[in-house]
Amino acid sequence: MLDRHSLFWKLAILLIGFCLLMIGLSYTWGRHMETQNAFLAEPARQVLRGYAAEAERAWRTGARAGLDRWVAEMHQRERGWIGVLDPHLQPLDSAVLGPELMQRLTRLRGVDWPMSRRSVDQPWLGIPFPQAPQQGMLVIELPQRFNPGQYRMFWRIVTNGIMPGLFTLLLCVGLYRMLIVPLNQLREQAKAWRADQLSARLDARTTARQDELGELARAFDHMAERLQGTVLLQQQLLRDLSHELRTPLSRLRVACEGETDLTRLRERLSREVDGMQQLVENTLQLAWHDAERAPLQLEPIQVQALWDLLAEDACYESGWSPQRLRCEVPGDCWVQGNLNHLAQALENLLRNAIRHSPANGLVRLGAEREGQRWRLWLQDQGGGVPEPDLQRIFAPFTRLDGSRPGDGGFGLGLSIARSAVERQDGALWAENAEHGLRVTLRLACAQPVQVAHALEACRL
Repeated sequence: MLDRHSLFWKLAILLIGFCLLMIGLSYTWGRHMETQNAFLAEPARQVLRGYAAEAERAWRTGARAGLDRWVAEMHQRERGWIGVLDPHLQPLDSAVLGPELMQRLTRLRGVDWPMSRRSVDQPWLGIPFPQAPQQGMLVIELPQRFNPGQYRMFWRIVTNGIMPGLFTLLLCVGLYRMLIVPLNQLREQAKAWRADQLSARLDARTTARQDELGELARAFDHMAERLQGTVLLQQQLLRDLSHELRTPLSRLRVACEGETDLTRLRERLSREVDGMQQLVENTLQLAWHDAERAPLQLEPIQVQALWDLLAEDACYESGWSPQRLRCEVPGDCWVQGNLNHLAQALENLLRNAIRHSPANGLVRLGAEREGQRWRLWLQDQGGGVPEPDLQRIFAPFTRLDGSRPGDGGFGLGLSIARSAVERQDGALWAENAEHGLRVTLRLACAQPVQVAHALEACRL
């Protein structure tokens, strides 16, 4: 669907403007040049007026005989008919005018008039005497060297060839800047990716465009950021995983070389292998969350029912009593999410809260509706987290055991939880409460129709 910022409209405006400009140029400039080429040049007018002044001097000095001599001299200088007439078209010299000449004399033109190119013969000009225009005039057939439009072919080439070519070149420059320059930048960015320069980004002027090329540029930058983040995460995971595996492998080597009690050796091997298996599974799960970007299938989930299942498993694993895991979520708290991913996120948050809670501590789950979203929070009674580290705790393999008492872990639980929540179009963050750490989730509310369908399916 075309919007007002579409590239189509820009191209349409550019091409329509170019066509209108060419039409206007062809009409106005062509008309101007045609008009200019129809008039005598100023030097030719000066020469012809000079002839009229000479004819007037010859008439004043020698009357008819002087005019005859001057006309004879003029025939040696110019070809064509030359005569000197009074205002009634009667000759002042000895010339005899026949009917054909009289007919031609009725079509005299002035030196300032446009010269018609439709006539086959040369035009005849009537040029009054400069000092006594009412007493006589020079009539002369226009010499061919004075014909207007001597450079007509040149101006036609300029008007119909060179100038349209220049404007077409400007159009090509505009199209190049509009279309080819952004495509060249996209090509250069693709080459940078091929050279492992994942930090390369497009020019801000390209990404700020509001047309389809701007959308493509922003998609390229987003893809570059996504690709760079994925590669950096995988590199970081490989470095951290190799580091985390060295310690249990070293302990296994020491136990195999120095342990003599087979029972204790078997227990040590089982414990270390279980730890490494959990580490590898969590790392692969985090990497899969980051790499897998297909849309999840969302469904209505009742948070209270999901919490009851997770709390039962957590009590069994940790030995906590159910009274220490309090659910303060309303019964009508239904969120739109993926059951497996939401359960995994809440389970990791719950285990993290239990791990960092003091003896006889409480873990509370609360909820509050905010428009079309539910805000859930899980709060423990531990020592909290320093403010600068509230964002860092969601990074893989981040452990703050020095600031929060606990029994360790690999530092992957919160990273997996945030990735699982974000894949459901939600948000997850941490903040220090009055007592302990509060981790907050924001998820979309389930639609009433979907909730009704889910309840009906449960009854069936």
